[in-house]
Amino acid sequence: MWPSEAEGLIAYQHELATASPPEWHPRGVLRTGGCWVCFTRGLTGPGAAGDRAWATAVTMTGEDTVAATVIEGEAGAAYQPGLLALRLGPVLEEAGTALAIRPDVLLVDATARDHPRRAGLALHLGSVLEIPTIGVTHRPLIARGPWPDDRRGAVGPLTMDGEVVAAWVRTRANTRPLVVHPGWRVDLDTAVDLAMAATERRRTPEPLRRARHSARIRRAASERRTISDDSRGA
Repeated sequence: MWPSEAEGLIAYQHELATASPPEWHPRGVLRTGGCWVCFTRGLTGPGAAGDRAWATAVTMTGEDTVAATVIEGEAGAAYQPGLLALRLGPVLEEAGTALAIRPDVLLVDATARDHPRRAGLALHLGSVLEIPTIGVTHRPLIARGPWPDDRRGAVGPLTMDGEVVAAWVRTRANTRPLVVHPGWRVDLDTAVDLAMAATERRRTPEPLRRARHSARIRRAASERRTISDDSRGA
């Protein structure tokens, strides 16, 4: 469900925040997914409805990408803190639904409980796709907490109103930690463990890296086609 207006989204976020789906526990060899959206290069500020968007989703087993898809679409709205689902939700759902091999868990560049209504896009997308989700961002939205020790695997809690809603996670020493958000059906310990497992070689989880790379490759190809078409029409 993707409301098209702020009032509807806010109401739905309040519903999501109180939902209590069964907790998911990983077992065996996992298929780990990642999704990403990029926009036209040079776009600044909050953007606007109709911005050209490239949404990618991948599924990985171990080091191998076993499924990938890219959707060219449009942003549903300008960016507003706490209302990212208006801008990105539908295109991310389309990309995730188009995957030929469904992941067991999906990494999302968005928050979850670290949100004014405790229901960020990572949580929302998981509920729509019916896939457990983990948010991974560069900084918290509202929650606060000190950085962890400068060693791989160090964790620092991020809290809102005394409740731990996410965590700083140091995926590599001597680099800025990431924020890991427990999303749909995933608890914080599981989210941290899976984020660490996906960052054995690099700071950013590999499924997100590959999704981001695929989106940028398709964007570059689309922009080259646009330039070529404009040249022929001149």
